[in-house]
This record gives sequence, structure tokens and C-alpha cells, in this order.
Amino acid sequence: MRRNAIFLLFLTLIAADAADAQNSSSASATPPSAAQTEQGPPVSDAVAAAEAALATSDFKTAGAKLDPWLAAHPNDARALFDAGYIADSQNRLDDAASLYRRAVDVDPKSFEATLSLGLLLARQGKLKEAHLLLVRATQLDPGDAGPELKARAWRALARIDHDIDPAQASSELLEALKLSPETPDDTLMAAELAEKAGQTDEAQAAYRRVLAKDPKSERANEGMAQLLIKQKKYPEAETLLRSALDQLPDDPALTAELAEVLVAQDKAEALPLLQKLHGAHPDDVAISRMLAGVLSDAGDYAGSDELYVKLLAATPQDTALLLGHADNLVHQVKFAEAFTAFDKATQLDPGSAEGWGGLAFTASRTGRPTITLDALARRAKLSPDTASTLFLWATAYDTLHQKEQAAAYYHRFLNASAGKFANEEWQARQRLQILEK
Repeated sequence: MRRNAIFLLFLTLIAADAADAQNSSSASATPPSAAQTEQGPPVSDAVAAAEAALATSDFKTAGAKLDPWLAAHPNDARALFDAGYIADSQNRLDDAASLYRRAVDVDPKSFEATLSLGLLLARQGKLKEAHLLLVRATQLDPGDAGPELKARAWRALARIDHDIDPAQASSELLEALKLSPETPDDTLMAAELAEKAGQTDEAQAAYRRVLAKDPKSERANEGMAQLLIKQKKYPEAETLLRSALDQLPDDPALTAELAEVLVAQDKAEALPLLQKLHGAHPDDVAISRMLAGVLSDAGDYAGSDELYVKLLAATPQDTALLLGHADNLVHQVKFAEAFTAFDKATQLDPGSAEGWGGLAFTASRTGRPTITLDALARRAKLSPDTASTLFLWATAYDTLHQKEQAAAYYHRFLNASAGKFANEEWQARQRLQILEK
């Protein structure tokens, strides 16, 4: 029966490996065996019969054997674990957690009970408690379960720590690799952790090892492309992504990355690609944001703004969205609405030079010279003046009849513009003739 329980444990953990990276830190049910040592008391006939039924996934028969036994023997750790396995396999997760917990309380040295409870809690998102239990599992004797299942606990810990403590996750992954052979998922996790640590060469090498064996690996292609994009190696990223999409046509993540690369290279192909992608995934925020920006760059300010307005309805405090929306309004000559949007953006992010510049411009266009000067002063603390902002300074002072300041800024503007703003330069010279009489 001990060998039978170990066999079931392997079955459930192998099945759990098919889950995604976060959830694969959990397993479905795992019947007890470490709770029962070779020198321990013999397994009851009822529990033995239940485990025989579990070996063929006959949960109904197994439950019928275990229920009366547990009613009479509520502290049988092995039976509690078997009952937890049944509940877990039937997706009755709260019942499973309760039964696993009872098994651990009865036998704190049970490796399988501790591991299964930790994995289940991780699957439920209870990561703090799961982490404690999985650490404890790594400190227990796995018995006949063997080192490969202890490696499972280390891998689960690495997944939990992946985003919150990459250095710790790397150490945990190394512990797993001491106990069992490296898997493609291990290599991918190592690549991601190296990337988080700024070890670009190591991350690329790991991604390339995966791709050499599995060119269709979406995760490896996506991760490698992101590394190239961060390094601004856009042509190389484009080549990689086009090759990957030959293997995985219409993959949304890879297509989105290709669109990002095409946008970065100002390639006209980006717009139709994004429009197609958005049509297939209209609620994808990242795709909508990217398309809104490309539409604006293409001069379709109304079309772009439809997307920005929809995005802002969901996240009205997003400064980047507000700035994009305000810029579209400016291009549509809706200065009063743009002023309101820029004003909100600067309230949310006082450190935005773009926000203060937009507020200064729209304040000027809506007859608010005092606000223009205040916004320009705030912008000047964040970014140097340009010819455009110097002209705003000059016209604001001019409107307020502060002749000396206006003349000084008109001269600064003319020096900075160098013939690039013909209309404004003509206006500046005309005003200077009047101001300096």
C-alpha cells in the first residue's frame, strides 16, 4: 500500500505539471505515504481498499470506504490525506485544504501532506501560508517519495518568489536542480529571473537553449523578443517574431510584440496589424493603448480619441491616457476640453513636464495668461525651455502688459527658433517693434 500511495502521488504531481506556471505550484490531490513509515503501524483494510480504488480513480468507491473509517478514526493521518486527495481531485478545494490540514496536524512530519497542502494553498492564491508550508516540506524527509518530489517543493517556492524576490527564487530553483534534472520550464524560469536581475546575456542564452529544442515555445519567443526590444534591437526582434509567427500564426502575444517593434521602426505595417489585432481582442488594454498611439501618429485623432475615452472610463486616473486624450483634443482644436484634461493630468502627476507644457499651451489658447505663466514655471523645473515654450512665455507676459518681460522672451524665442517657426517669428518681430518704441 505504501508503494501504491507513492504511485498516486507521482500521478497527481505529473498531472499538475500541465497547469500554467503560477498554478503549477499546486498539485491536485496527493494521498499519504510519508505519514506511514516502513516501521509504522499497518494500514487498515478500509484505507488499503480505498487506496486500491484511488489507483483507478474510482473516487466513489474510495469515498465509501474512507467515510465510515474516518468517522470512527478521525486522527488517522493517512486516511485524512486520502480523503483530501479525493476532495482535491473533485475540485472541492476548501474541503481538500481542511483534510490536508488535519493530516498535517496529526502528523507534522508528513512530507506528502505538507507538500500537498502548500501546493493547494498556492493554487488558491494564499501565497504567504503556502510559502511557509512549502519551506517546511523542503525540510522534511520525503521517504519513498524521493528527492524528485522535494524538488517539486523547491520549484513551487521559486514560482511564488518569482516576482517578489527574484534572487531568492533563483536560489530555490538551484536547490530543485540539485535534486532532479533541468526541465524546459526550469530553463525558462532561469531566463526570466536572469532578466529581472539585469543579466541580459544569461537570459538570452537560456531563451536560446529552449528555442533550439522547441522553436514553437511561445514563452521563450516572447521573452527573447522583449529582451531585444528593451535593447532597441528592433530589426533582430522583428526577424525573431516573424519566424515565431510562422510557427504560431496569429498568436496574440507575439503579434502584439511584432506590432510594438513595427511602431518603434515607424513602419506603416504597424497600423493595419494593430487594427486587426484589436478587432480580435477589443478588450485588451495593452493593444488598445498601442493602437490609440499609432492612430494619433497617423493623424486619425478622432479615431485615436475614441479608444482613449474608452480606456479612461475604466482607469480615469491614468496620467498617460489623459495626456494622450488631451493631445488629441488639441489637434481637434478643442482647447477648452484639452485644458481640463491637462489640468487633471498635472494634478495627478505634478512631475510631468509634458502635462505642464500642454496646460500652458491650452491656457494660452483659452485666454488664461496667468495660468500659462504658472504652468511654464512648473515645467521649467522639470525640463529646459524650447522655442515653443519661450514663445508662450512672451505672449503671456505681452497679454498681461508686462512689456519688459515680454520683450526679453520674444528675443530669446527668436534666438532659439532659428527660422523654424515663420509665423511666430513674424509676430515676435512685430510685437518687438511696438514694445521697444
